[in-house]
Amino acid sequence: MTPLTAILTILGYLALMFTVSAISARGGDNNTFFKGGGRSSWLLVAFAMIGSVMSGVTFVSVPGWVGSSGMAYLQMSLGFIVGYAVIAFVLIPLYFKLNVISIYQYLENRFGLATYKTGAWFFFISKILGAAVRLFIVCVSLQMLVFDPTGLPFWLNVAISMAIVFAYTVKGGVKSVIWIDLLKTLCMIASVVLTIVFIAKSLDINIVSEIRNSQMSKIFFFDDPLSGQYFWKQFLAGIFTVVAMTGLDQDMMQRTLSCKNYRDSQKNLMTSIFLQIAVIFLFLCLGVLLYIFAQARGIAEVGDKIFPAVATGGYLPGIVGILFLVGLVSAAYGAGGSALTSLTTSFTVDIIGTAGKGEQEVASIRRRVHVAMAVLMGLAIIVFNALNSTSAIDAVYKIASYTYGPLLGMFAFGIACRKKFHDRWVPVVAIVAPAICLLLDLNSESLFGGYKFSYELLILNAALTAAGLLILTCRKSR
Repeated sequence: MTPLTAILTILGYLALMFTVSAISARGGDNNTFFKGGGRSSWLLVAFAMIGSVMSGVTFVSVPGWVGSSGMAYLQMSLGFIVGYAVIAFVLIPLYFKLNVISIYQYLENRFGLATYKTGAWFFFISKILGAAVRLFIVCVSLQMLVFDPTGLPFWLNVAISMAIVFAYTVKGGVKSVIWIDLLKTLCMIASVVLTIVFIAKSLDINIVSEIRNSQMSKIFFFDDPLSGQYFWKQFLAGIFTVVAMTGLDQDMMQRTLSCKNYRDSQKNLMTSIFLQIAVIFLFLCLGVLLYIFAQARGIAEVGDKIFPAVATGGYLPGIVGILFLVGLVSAAYGAGGSALTSLTTSFTVDIIGTAGKGEQEVASIRRRVHVAMAVLMGLAIIVFNALNSTSAIDAVYKIASYTYGPLLGMFAFGIACRKKFHDRWVPVVAIVAPAICLLLDLNSESLFGGYKFSYELLILNAALTAAGLLILTCRKSR
């Protein structure tokens, strides 16, 4: 793919995206930005959430992951179903009952101001780092296709990407995000399906039989409990990861809370997760075919680089490269806009505070925060580019294990236990728990007879946080 083709493709998608954003943002105010006006259709949100949870990391890294892990990701995905049920029938009624703008307002109602601020800050750190990873993988692909051939630096790539994300979310907020996520879902699915078709045509193969007969199509791993791919590790990690990264994430919940009532939100969530599983399976099938194609054509790239290499390397018709770029760009800007909106909402409502402020004052604060969050996200992407040495999707879940653990522990303790305590020590607990997890993770093989932590580290982190909160109740009783 030539740089000119790539630029024209990106500009074409951006024109479509800004048109959708402008239409959806008409008459936007603070309520529209934060909660989408509270009138979103549950079916629209269900389809949009497919795109919202599938960023550029999913688009590039999930197919690439097949080479080292087969289809083991489906084990984790099955846990997602249970996790979504917990979100739908435990958390959603709670959020609607409290009528919150930010879900972390629950922590203030349940524990106090220190816990509330701790939860908001941990979300802030989680989302900045997670968004940086997601956008990083997309910026790397754009650098290869457009910026390197034209001699432009990576920082300019990041600056332009963040300017685009800022521009389409600055007015419409979550309402624009939902419609862009729907557009993103359609683009990503069309790109994957048509790429599969073109690969099958090029190799003249039967898709079903090739995938079924491949060693990379193995899904379930029950043989080695010490392995990171062991079924029960992945399944349990899937449950707790999705509760933390979706149910306790302002980014994900902001869409769901825009539905008319909690029953619509429940329908949205349970419909969306089954659609997501189907799409994840589609990505994994694409991964198997990419490796089969790469072997047949002598392509050496693996991991995150295999999909870009096959799609844009001239091995397939030019339309495949265009489809790849459309899917990638839609994933990048959709995920970036979503993260930026939720960060702006949480920082404005949770950390600065809107109580006692008028509509115009809140709007002014929100716009300034929106600019600051865009700059901070851009800087985080540049830092991650300098440090990255692993699969992007693996990095996303590793980060989540440390940053979402305290959130999961606080919410779980608050819902399961009615005890009260003075919350000034909660920030200490929230820092100590991930620190212990890091020490155990680094030394697990020597301490536990060869055991390797996978994403179940999130569960341990949450348990340590909840245990710390229980100790605080003992201090209170004394």
